Amino acid sequence: TLRALNVLKNSNKILYSVSGNIAILTINRPERRNALDAETLEQINILLDRAESDEKVRVILITGQGDTFSSGFDLKDQMEKTPEGKEWKPILELDHRTIMRFWNSPKPTIAAVKGACLAGAFELSLACDFTICSKDSFFGEPELKFGAGIVTMLLPWVIGMKAAKAIILLGKDDISASTALELGIVTEITENDQVLERSLQIAKHISVIDPTLVKRTKKAINQSFETAGIHESLENSLEIDYQIESQGSPDKKKFMEIARKEGMRTAIKFRDKRFLINE
Repeated sequence: TLRALNVLKNSNKILYSVSGNIAILTINRPERRNALDAETLEQINILLDRAESDEKVRVILITGQGDTFSSGFDLKDQMEKTPEGKEWKPILELDHRTIMRFWNSPKPTIAAVKGACLAGAFELSLACDFTICSKDSFFGEPELKFGAGIVTMLLPWVIGMKAAKAIILLGKDDISASTALELGIVTEITENDQVLERSLQIAKHISVIDPTLVKRTKKAINQSFETAGIHESLENSLEIDYQIESQGSPDKKKFMEIARKEGMRTAIKFRDKRFLINE
């Protein structure tokens, strides 16, 4: 559409290329640790449409520019726009829909992760069929530590209830690559400078297989979770997150107040200092 062309023309927050049968989406905001603002999410959706409609493309890979996959949804963007009440509805729906595009895509999806993979970006990597990460990668869901909720509650489905609660309720944001592998958060760990290369190797392997067979088999695997109610559960969790964000927790109000007055780094230091007494 004309709007889609304008979105892509006016910004390059996501780079797109096709290598053989593999579409590569690269989050291109290294100056913001590849944070996901609304425009970036819109571009991801447009480029996923392109990749899914291209018969040549058999696998979709997403990665981050520089030494970071993504720090998650862009708090600075929220800080500047100051959404309140019902304004949160379309924001959270876009967040959730973009993440689940990788689960719902008829084509296999791979997250090639370096460095930080946190919050919304962590959820996006969970939605992918494969996550290949570097040895220096780290993962987590820090949202509760600054008064926010979880947009896409995929983690309990991936690693189980107890492990998910330990990460989400404690706001852990320092899960190492080795722990992520043990928990089933990632598929494979590789050397720091070989993440994209290894991810492309796996993508090429899949691309050799009959795409109709791959599509139907991915659907069969996903249906195991869908029959158990994953989509309904995620929608209910999204509604809870909407209630959290639209009402605004005191913790997040204080965090954002400090961020606006003194900057995001100061706000993060304030957030972390609150928990030192227990560590």
